Amino acid sequence: MSKTLTDPADMIRRGAPRLIHSDEELAEYTRTLFSLTSKSKPTAAEQEAIDLLTLLIEQYEALRYPLPKARAVEVLRLLMERNGVSQGKITPELGFQASASLILFGKRQLNRGHIARLSRRFHVSPAVFLRRAIDDCPAPQGEKEEIPLQPRLNARFFTASHLRLHGVKATAARHAASE
Repeated sequence: MSKTLTDPADMIRRGAPRLIHSDEELAEYTRTLFSLTSKSKPTAAEQEAIDLLTLLIEQYEALRYPLPKARAVEVLRLLMERNGVSQGKITPELGFQASASLILFGKRQLNRGHIARLSRRFHVSPAVFLRRAIDDCPAPQGEKEEIPLQPRLNARFFTASHLRLHGVKATAARHAASE
């Protein structure tokens, strides 16, 4: 056993990061994470801290704020509605007007380029679209299995805790769950 792990309880008593148990702790960990990720060149130790805090935040949010099952086009429509974006205004992210129509009517799938541009526009993780877009392909025997969306935390994208921290109450996930 390594010397570092000889007494894990002592590590916790001395203030080592631990599992998050409340929204207050989540806010504290999120502030610390954003502080670390705002550095242009984090040290190796800071990068380890970023990775650890990311895991702890993801674990808490997945348990406390589970995301509903949704198709990529449903998430896109919700983001458009929440941000007051019309089909015409989303055309640059989707290529052409015809492409936008086909995607919004579910006749065409989002590709990686669309997903990258949409995630930048709406400040969400590409996983919100990407994971579901891949799974939109027909399942065996014609079954459609709904996969829960679990966007991964990434310093460049806003997480649910970041949105709550800055006073944004309705996220795409919560709104979709209420429909």
